[in-house]
Amino acid sequence: MNTTFPETQVELPPTEQEPPARQLHGQRQPAEDESHYIPSGKLKGKVAIVTGGESGIGRSVAVLFAREGADICIVYLDDREEAEKTMTRIEELGRRVIQFAGDISDPNFCEEVIQRTINAFGKIDILVNNAGEHYEVKGVEDLEPERVEGSFRTNTFGFFYLTKAALPHLQAGASILNTTSIQAYDPSPHLMVYACTKAALLSFTRSLAKQLAGRKIRVNAVAPGPVWTPLIADTFSGSDPSTFGEKTLFKRPGQPSEVAPAFLFLAAESESALITGQVLHVNGGQAMYS
Repeated sequence: MNTTFPETQVELPPTEQEPPARQLHGQRQPAEDESHYIPSGKLKGKVAIVTGGESGIGRSVAVLFAREGADICIVYLDDREEAEKTMTRIEELGRRVIQFAGDISDPNFCEEVIQRTINAFGKIDILVNNAGEHYEVKGVEDLEPERVEGSFRTNTFGFFYLTKAALPHLQAGASILNTTSIQAYDPSPHLMVYACTKAALLSFTRSLAKQLAGRKIRVNAVAPGPVWTPLIADTFSGSDPSTFGEKTLFKRPGQPSEVAPAFLFLAAESESALITGQVLHVNGGQAMYS
């Protein structure tokens, strides 16, 4: 596969954009050019659920999976306009797609997503736990219980609940993929809560991989470094966005389309049948882990 990387200098959005900044308009949009990609049917006949699938990494993963032959269920919180854009792109690829809006921190909603996906497609082969949120804190003394609990409900509990709901329907060869972060390994002080939630997902991934190995269900994670997504705009409430990604060896942030192939590699049994309990680090060389 021939891959064309974006230029080193990436124009970032101005700091005045208000959170939650779910949409980045015009030049603020993450790069989504996948014209170089040549599909090979790695996921032909598969069904995948992707949370946070309306934009950013989730959208790129959903579209890439569709390119590789999968039918898709995208789950998102409330941005229907962006979800419709993702659905349109998947439909243009000739794949079936459904979508559900709701809060994955609600176990009842998770059960509904799984049941309606089974009703629509008859099975589930791949679960991508990707939805997340973060916010800045100046210090531990500024932590607000409601926001801390909210972050854990979305970033951690939601992964637990959706996985639990999906497990009765997953067969041998299925794959569960969790989005963790470089923050789990090298936490930024101002992202303390987010980093803690992502660190919890490392243990969840490894523990679940051990639990499900006997059922031949693989569980892995992807740990992106700085990636330009709509969610990132929240990070810049008090910092200079022009410095985002400068700690990577490439001196720039990644794009969602550069992260999605890591998910594809781990999802495709033909590519990664012997890989479980592992984390792929897509961080531009910002940090290297054994």
